Amino acid sequence: MAGEVIVDALPYIDHGYDDVGVRESALAMVEEECRRYRPTKNYLDHLPLPATSPFETPLMVNEFERIQNRLPMETLSMKRYELPPPPSGKLSEVSAWQEAIENSMAQLEHQWVRSLNLELMLDYGTEAWKSYLEVFTAMQAKAQLQLQQLKKDIQDVNWQRKQAQTQAGERLRSLEAHWVLLVSKNYEIETECVELEKLVHAARQKLQSVAPAVPSSNDTAPTPEHTNGFDQDDLVESNASSSSNSNSNSNPDQEGEVAAVAEVVNEEDKMEAQEESSNEST
Repeated sequence: MAGEVIVDALPYIDHGYDDVGVRESALAMVEEECRRYRPTKNYLDHLPLPATSPFETPLMVNEFERIQNRLPMETLSMKRYELPPPPSGKLSEVSAWQEAIENSMAQLEHQWVRSLNLELMLDYGTEAWKSYLEVFTAMQAKAQLQLQQLKKDIQDVNWQRKQAQTQAGERLRSLEAHWVLLVSKNYEIETECVELEKLVHAARQKLQSVAPAVPSSNDTAPTPEHTNGFDQDDLVESNASSSSNSNSNSNPDQEGEVAAVAEVVNEEDKMEAQEESSNEST
């Protein structure tokens, strides 16, 4: 699969991470990768923009527009906390005085509500705070239980990973030992085959040197001048008798060498069959 990353590290069985120079080598590789990496400004263009409109309130929209337009933030209005009299030019107007009275009444009501809240807090604030602390303690205990369960899950995952890597390491070591054994055996077989080939070649050369020459069919019959006056039939009989005598008087060492060559050839066939079976097993 394209883009698939195969993680072949087994940190629970691999060794050598704490050796001298390993950390420096890893940091050098990271720095080299950072130098070769050229990030672009628009590397997120292929991703769609997040949909934030469902979470925006009218107040947030207005504030975002103000920030986008680089406008200053409006100051907090303290007008409702003030009790200004009517302007000097409207002292004779009833509406101005009516507006000032309504403002003073609103301020008085606000102060009365604040005093009422303080009285309620004195009466019920302690119990409300205790109830809040109980709820907060229950939430903290629940969060602690979730944290403990999460730590337990992490420990279980690490234990399973360690167990799986340990089993994989034992399997890898067994396969590696078997592979080394097969390679060594193949090397020994190849060495023996080379030695046997040398022996077979030497035996064949020696056999060819001691084997009698076979007359070919193209050889011509001997002429009377080559028979020293003997008849051709007498010459044939003489050759037959001499050949029978030579066969009866043959050297037993030559027969042993022929048998040795045959045995070497058979042994070579057996070694080749064994080598083919070993290659099939690997």
